[in-house]
Amino acid sequence: MSKFNHQSTSMKLKLHALFLLFVCTFASAQITGTITNTNGEPLPFVNILVENTFKGTTSNDDGYYELSVSEKKSCTIVYTYLGYKTVKKTVDVTSLPFKVDVTLEEESVSLNEVVVASEDNPANAIIRQAIAKRKENLEKIESFKADFYSRGLIRIKDAPEKILGQEIGDLGGGLDSTRSGIIYLSETISKIQYLRPNQLKEKITASKVSGDDNGFSFNNAQDVDYNFYNNTVEFGNQIVSPIANNAFGYYRYKLEGIFYDEHGNLINKINVIPKRKNDPVFSGTIYIVEDQWTLYAIELDITGTQARIPAADIISLKQSFSYSKTDDLWALISQSIDFKYGIFGIKGDGRFTAVYSNYEFNSNLTQKDFGAELVSFENEANKKDSLFWKQIRPVPLTEEERTDYVKKDSIQIVRESKTYLDSVDREKNKFKLGDVLGYTYDNSYKKYSLGFDIPIGGVQFNTVQGFTTQLNLFYNKQLDEFRRYFNASASVQYGFSDERLRATASLRYKFNNTNRRFLTLSGGTKVEQFNSAEPITPFGNSIATLFFEENYMKLYERRFIQLNYSEELFNGFYLYSNISYENRSALFNTTDQAFYPRADQVYLTNNPIDPTSTDAPFENHNIVKFNVTGQINFGQKYLSYPDSKFNIRSEKYPTLVLSYEKGLGATNSDYNFDQIKARLYQSFTIADKGRFSYNLRGGKFFNADDIAFMDYQHFNGNQINVSRRGNYTNVFNNLGYYDLSTNDSYLEMHAEHDFNGFILGKIPGLNKLNFNLIVGAHNLATPDNKPYQEFTIGVDNIGWGKWRFLRFDYIRSYQGGFQGDAILFGLKFF
Repeated sequence: MSKFNHQSTSMKLKLHALFLLFVCTFASAQITGTITNTNGEPLPFVNILVENTFKGTTSNDDGYYELSVSEKKSCTIVYTYLGYKTVKKTVDVTSLPFKVDVTLEEESVSLNEVVVASEDNPANAIIRQAIAKRKENLEKIESFKADFYSRGLIRIKDAPEKILGQEIGDLGGGLDSTRSGIIYLSETISKIQYLRPNQLKEKITASKVSGDDNGFSFNNAQDVDYNFYNNTVEFGNQIVSPIANNAFGYYRYKLEGIFYDEHGNLINKINVIPKRKNDPVFSGTIYIVEDQWTLYAIELDITGTQARIPAADIISLKQSFSYSKTDDLWALISQSIDFKYGIFGIKGDGRFTAVYSNYEFNSNLTQKDFGAELVSFENEANKKDSLFWKQIRPVPLTEEERTDYVKKDSIQIVRESKTYLDSVDREKNKFKLGDVLGYTYDNSYKKYSLGFDIPIGGVQFNTVQGFTTQLNLFYNKQLDEFRRYFNASASVQYGFSDERLRATASLRYKFNNTNRRFLTLSGGTKVEQFNSAEPITPFGNSIATLFFEENYMKLYERRFIQLNYSEELFNGFYLYSNISYENRSALFNTTDQAFYPRADQVYLTNNPIDPTSTDAPFENHNIVKFNVTGQINFGQKYLSYPDSKFNIRSEKYPTLVLSYEKGLGATNSDYNFDQIKARLYQSFTIADKGRFSYNLRGGKFFNADDIAFMDYQHFNGNQINVSRRGNYTNVFNNLGYYDLSTNDSYLEMHAEHDFNGFILGKIPGLNKLNFNLIVGAHNLATPDNKPYQEFTIGVDNIGWGKWRFLRFDYIRSYQGGFQGDAILFGLKFF
């Protein structure tokens, strides 16, 4: 009886599947075909639209297309492709699917009808008209709703076995025997809404990632929103539009010819030529509609140098627009971004395709329809089956893409099995000779790992401990696919001169990936700098000490147990808090070792208050410390993924940080204190003029006349003339590390502007070097000292090819008069 029931149920499921297949096939009824040129070669990215609508599709790399239609009736289909004559096909659809193959002829681009005035370049006249109408065309679309489709594909070629000593494997099955293949393939279907000037909201209804049936695509409309009617286009860098108000300062133009579109509009084909190759500009072709002075299409390239994307070799952007008689405007219907990249010996290419359809223009949208959420997902958006995608996908998959989906879906099933994961781990977990300095044991099926590491960076030198070495132990457990995890770690450090072994340990738990709530318990004994911001790197201090006998780093010993808690309470507001019990002891120099000792040079003491005194800088004591900090990212937007939230800071608004710190229960009551402090910082681009950054910090101590020196407010100085910071808005590069530390009120101000080639890029000769000019100003005010100022001028982006990690700055400092100057050498790469 049970056997009969099982067979009956199985038969019902099969019949149900066949019925669904029939329904889906009917629902996805399509006009299909292949588009070729007169030589029989397939044409990719041909725009196919039902006439007088924004319902359409685009051909794939093989020239194949599928156009979904809902009724069997006569309709006119328009095929447009840059450089080819537009073709209209009126078809009487009698049965579905219906096949229509099309051959496109090359467009004759002529200059015969252009009257060339001797006193002016005709292309310049057209561009001036387009610039004059730029703002009007920008504002023509007040709002819209549309369907959006995006597909992203990234290939790699001849991938190395290792990168920086780390094996990269086959990248999830993406690499074949030649170490080449697709490493990322993903698709997105969504509904988008737009409100001028910059509100764009997206609801993703379907998401697909090759090789991950639970994956969510990161392709979204936000990332490909390039509007050339704006003066600049954010493309890694702020790139000047060919029709920007100041475009003639960056471009030359040449009219290559004219042709007429299917509506009889005269289209001007204009070559866009950069005046200087390293400027943030495009090169290529733009097509402008005569009299309307709108964009008909663009075909533009930009180098990685121009975009300030070092890994990129070349990026090619194509956009096609279609005219709506009903709305009397041109709207973007398709876009493709092709790129080639190469870095660390890795080379590859890729393409991101976007198709916009079913527009509803100026559709009563208001600010109330938009909020901080930019992207959201429908339930089960990543669970759509292949029949759904075949029905709705506007750009058919190529053979390469179909193969990748099938292959990686099969590989995923195998590679998620316990048998496979255990076999991989058995091989990977074998201890080898090279694992002496670090070894990790993985259990991929149970998602945990443990091991040890003896870092090369743990070998340091300071005058308190002498040479040090370090051993790190760790255990990591991934609790789910949404980045909830548990981590346990310990670190043991030994000082060979003071002959002391010190150890710390921590337990850390991440609750979720939405508000990112963390709880951390830590404790142990460690050597710390008096400035908890650690302005002196151990490596930099080791070099300065051993080679030049300059022991700037000042240290004390901290025994502690500490509890940290943090989370985002609501969008844009973060809470950080900690409480600790500490025993703090003074330390003294135990070695005078140096590689090149000099008779006239001796080490200073470990006293930061008086480096010539051998006295302890504070009394050994116990204390309880409490800190609570609130951070507000004004104007923060976010992307809502299932069980994850990804925040996006707004350049338009600053970040405000407010903190309260208290020391209490100290064994020396003079060491108890209160401090309130605030910080305001921001970084933003100024069109093509570069990036401006500022950082303001102020605070006030209470009941703190005789507190321990490590609880003072310290200011990041720099005495070794080398920096590894990306920017200098949190440091005084010509100030001693503890020269102006205070236990009173203070105000600290930093500002820096990176012209990003705006000035040096316009100077003949220098513009070939692709350097950036940077200027900065820094000020510090405390009650017991005259205001301290630094003024800097520097050159950034120094290097060769893609390796541009050097920066040089000249600094002058003042405090009641000129104090000194310095040359700073900056390293940004490591």
